[in-house]
Amino acid sequence: MDGSIPDKSYYRIGEVSRLLNVQPYVIRYWESEFKTVRPIRTRSDQRLYRRKDVDQLLLIKRLLYEENFTINGARKQIQRMRSEEAAGARPGQEDILAEIEKGLRQIRELVS
Repeated sequence: MDGSIPDKSYYRIGEVSRLLNVQPYVIRYWESEFKTVRPIRTRSDQRLYRRKDVDQLLLIKRLLYEENFTINGARKQIQRMRSEEAAGARPGQEDILAEIEKGLRQIRELVS
C-alpha cells in the first residue's frame, strides 16, 4: 500500500483488498468481527465500502498486524478510542492534567 486512498465515494472489495494489501476473505472476516465496518450492499449483493469503512479497516489492520492486538483486544481498543473521541478527551490527557496539578501544588508551596 502506498498510503494514499483514492478520493471516491465507494470502493469495491477488490480495491479495498489492494489498498490494504490483504485478501478479500480477511476483509470479510474483519467485517464480521468489527461492527464498525458496515459496507453498503448492492442489489447484486456486492459490498461497497465508504471512505470511513476503509479508514476503519486501516485502523484494524494496524492494530492487528503492527501493534499485535488480538481480535478482542483490537475491538476493545477501538471502542476505547471511540469513547475518548466522543468525550472529547485525547489519549494521555489525564497524564497532562496530573502534571499540571503537580506543578500548581509546587508553586502554591513555594508561595506559602
